[in-house]
Order: sequence, then C-alpha cells, then structure tokens
Amino acid sequence: MNLLLENKLNTELKKIFKSLNLDDKFAFVKVSDRADLSDFQCNGALALAKIAHKNPREIGESIAAELEKCDFCESISVDGPGFINIKLKNEFIAADIDKIAEDERLGCGLVENPHKVVLDYGGPNVAKEMHVGHLRSGVIGESIQRIEKFVGNDVISDVHLGDWGTPMGMILAEIEHQDGNLNKVDTYNIAQITEFYKKANARCKEDENAREKARIITAKLQDGDDNYRKAWGHLREESVKAVRENYKKLDVNFDLWWGESDAHETCGEVVKIARERGISEKDNGAEIIRLEESNKPKPPVILIKSDGGYTYHTTDIATIKMRADQLKAREIVYFTDSRQQLHFEQVFEATEKLGIAPDVKLQHIVFGTVNGADGKPFKTRDGGVMNLETLIEMSKDKVRQSLPQPNEVAGYGKAEIDKLTQQIAIAAIKFQDLKNTSASGYVFELEDFAKFEGKTGPYIQYAIARINSVLRKAKSGGLEEGNVILEAPEERVLALKLAQVHNVIMRAHTEKEPSIIADYTYNLAQVFSTFYNACPIMSAADKKLAASRLRLAKTVRDVLTLMLYLLGIEAPEVMLKAENKGD
Repeated sequence: MNLLLENKLNTELKKIFKSLNLDDKFAFVKVSDRADLSDFQCNGALALAKIAHKNPREIGESIAAELEKCDFCESISVDGPGFINIKLKNEFIAADIDKIAEDERLGCGLVENPHKVVLDYGGPNVAKEMHVGHLRSGVIGESIQRIEKFVGNDVISDVHLGDWGTPMGMILAEIEHQDGNLNKVDTYNIAQITEFYKKANARCKEDENAREKARIITAKLQDGDDNYRKAWGHLREESVKAVRENYKKLDVNFDLWWGESDAHETCGEVVKIARERGISEKDNGAEIIRLEESNKPKPPVILIKSDGGYTYHTTDIATIKMRADQLKAREIVYFTDSRQQLHFEQVFEATEKLGIAPDVKLQHIVFGTVNGADGKPFKTRDGGVMNLETLIEMSKDKVRQSLPQPNEVAGYGKAEIDKLTQQIAIAAIKFQDLKNTSASGYVFELEDFAKFEGKTGPYIQYAIARINSVLRKAKSGGLEEGNVILEAPEERVLALKLAQVHNVIMRAHTEKEPSIIADYTYNLAQVFSTFYNACPIMSAADKKLAASRLRLAKTVRDVLTLMLYLLGIEAPEVMLKAENKGD
C-alpha cells in the first residue's frame, strides 16, 4: 500500500514532467530544508537546466504552474535558482494520516522484487568467551534481518561460527600438553576452554615446536581423526551453548548455526573448479588464485596452504557456493569490523573468477569498534577485553538504580522487575550502538546510555509507555479516536513526521543502515513530546479535536513500537521509576 505523502507527490510530479517533456528521473521531492517555508521541495529544475542549457528558474516556474493545479497543494513557490517549494493542505495531510492509522503496516509498502537474502553476522570463534567486540555484528545484523523481513524479502540468517581453523589445533595441543591426553576434554566448560586457548596462544607465539604441533593436530582434525574429532565436538558444543545464551540475552536470532567446518567438503569442490578453469596455480607449495592489482596491491587468495590445509578464504568461498546452491540466495550480506575488508574483497573477486555464484549480489558491511573514553577498544579496569555477559550485567545494574524494588509497586514482584530491567538494559545497549552509523566507532559511556532522557533506548521506551498511559486514561474516560484534524502547528509537524515512516524504513533497507531508523525514532519521540505539551488530549476544546489528538498519539505509539522492533528492542507496556531517583 502506497499511502505516504512523499510518494504521492512524486507520482504527481512524474505526470507533470512527462507533460512538459522533461526527464522524469528528476521528478522527486525531499523533505524541505526549510520547514518554515514549505513541507517538501523539488530540486529537479537545477539538474534539468544543465542538460537542456536553460534557465533553471524558468523550468522551475513551469513545473510550479502545473503543481498549482493540484487540489492537495496549499501553496507553491519557486525560490532562488529554481528550488520548488511545496506546502500541502492540512486536510490532505490529515486524510493520509487517517489511512496510515487504519493500516496494519502503518502505510509501509514492500519491495518491488522480493528475493532470498542470506545475512552473515555474529561470527564468534568457538572456544572463546564472547566479548564486547562481538556486540556490533550481532546487534546490527539482527536489526537488518528484521528490516529485510519487514520489507518483504525472504531472509535466512547464519551465525557462521569460526570452528575449524588453526585455533582448534592450538587448543587441543594445549590440552594434551597440560593433561597428557584428551580424556578430560568433555569435562571442560567454556571458561576453562577459553583459558586453554589463552595459554595456547601465548605458547605458540613463543615456541616453534608448539606451533608445529598445533598445525599437525589441525590437519589431523580436518582429515577426520576420530579422537580429535570427538574432542573438537565437545569444544564446539560447549561454545555454541555459551554463544546461544549470550545472543538470547541480546535477543539476537539466527536461522542457521553453520560453521567453517560445514564447508569442509565443499572446499574440495571449489579447488576442483579452480583447477578446471585454470585460474589456480602452485606457489611455494601452496595453491593460490592471483587477483587483479589495478589500483593497489592485492595479495592472492590461498586455497590450499603448503601443509595441505584449507584457509579462511577457501571456507568463505565454499560457504558462498553452499548458500547459492542449497539456499538459493540472490543476495549475501556480511557484517564484520573493518579489519576484514581486504579479506572480503579477495573472497568476492575469487568467487567471481570461479563463477560459482553468478547471479548473487555479495556485499560487505563494515562497522567501527566499541571504544572506551580513551578512544581505544573498550576494556575492563584491569585492561582485559570485557566479555559480553559482563557488559550486559553492568547495564542491568545501572538500570536497577532507576527502578523500584520488587513489590514497591502493586503487581510488580521480582519476576516483573527483572523482566523490565532486562528490557531496558538491552534497549540501552542496542540503541547506544545503533544510533551511530555502522561504519563509525563510538564511545561506550555507561553513565549516559541507560538514562531515561536524551538520545537513548530507555527514552524511546518511556515515550511509548507515556502514550500507553494516555490511551488507558482515554479508554477509562470513554474517549475513542477519530479522524485527524490539524489545527495547531504542533499537530501539523507531528503528522508530517509520521508520514515519513515508509521512506525511512526503505532507506534503512537500501543502505543497510539501522541508524536511519534510530535517528527517525528519536526525532519522532521529540516531536510528539512538543505536541503533547502544547495540545492537550483529554481537555481539548471539543470531543472531535480530542479524538483526533488521541489518534495522532496512538499512531505515534504504533510507529515508535514498530521502529524499536526493527532495531531489535522491546517496548514495555509500562515504565517504572523509583521514588527520588529522577522524574
């Protein structure tokens, strides 16, 4: 359903451009840069003037003259060198908001050509506790998964575990070094396994013999040695159990729990194709694919190492093949930090040379790091990398300071307060992350991100709960929502902001950028606050105006709730605050 004002204007402009024999690819509007002058503006005349070698203002005036005939325009003007300013009639805006309010999708349409999208995010390594560095991939990926599903694409999410490389051989070698054998492996939990990895990593940095032993064990594991496979199976199982628990707390979800190990057999197929196509070659005992170096030096893709093992390049290429062949993907999107940018450039180019996914769009979304106040990756007080579980507990502890104790509020015992604490804490963590553009890093400030005011997740949750309270009072007072009437300027500004919801979501989908939604959500909550303070609902001048304002409030509540859902955040029905702990 296409209900949004901006899209209706674009449709009308296309008709006008065609009638004037103008290129209609410039027939679109944007929200006005000067809200005091107009609601929307069209800058197409400037681009057309360059092509036609005409005065842009003259072209703008010819377009404006046709727009003035439209029954939904309040006023049309041409400013400067040809900017067309458009102000809409209040009745037209109000009618549009009525339709949005009555639509279960709030006026949001679907993509024209829905297709199968595979999202690769999360990517934790087996045998390591998850830390703060794993936060962004999961949080950003989960939001994009929800956005892609909402716009109509068929989405499959895959955690893609790092469970098959040299680190596995290092851990198994370390266990053998300390225990003498692998007999006790199945008694170790994730914390113990992580300690083995830390010691193995340190030992391999200093000891060539330790590195060689780890390499040999890795090769035996990948070749199917029963003892190593069994031990590896426990390491993987314990790790996945811990990873699932962390992601469950963050409400980050995956359809598939594939790992590098699942691509092992397909790696052989990739090597075979490379040889058949004549694009692989031997180099110092390894088998490689050389890549183009037109703009900058680009290392070759190593398919098989000199010791006979596959590399991360190979498993990633094989996984693309599996996703194209088995999952029928038409788009694959990866979410990792910037350190893997070169890796995916190599993988994508090699995949194209191999011809194994010819109709699949491959995309790599790079994100920045979570930093401390010093601008460096966020660490604990003792200088270590903070694990994810500790981060979540820190957030919950901070939120508890603002909430009442169990049973201080009727109906809110320990279970209810714990649930509310979890919802607010996760909202704080996720919104703090998603309000920043993915490509940029951000500073993690515990004192700021859990506040109930400012650009935070709890602030949005509080805005929704506030509207829920208004709706409950209206219901108990016998007031029902009615058709929208726009009289006060605050009502008009709010209605125009609501009308942007479809295009905001579509932009976030196209750019794979959740911060677009986070920014809109915060702005909408602010606009509603201004409206609410200026336009009383229950004490409005008459019942029709009260019913109109109630509809505006309810629609804001529904849009804010949808937006938080797309960010992976829950919206509690009620928000509580402890006495003497803030407003």
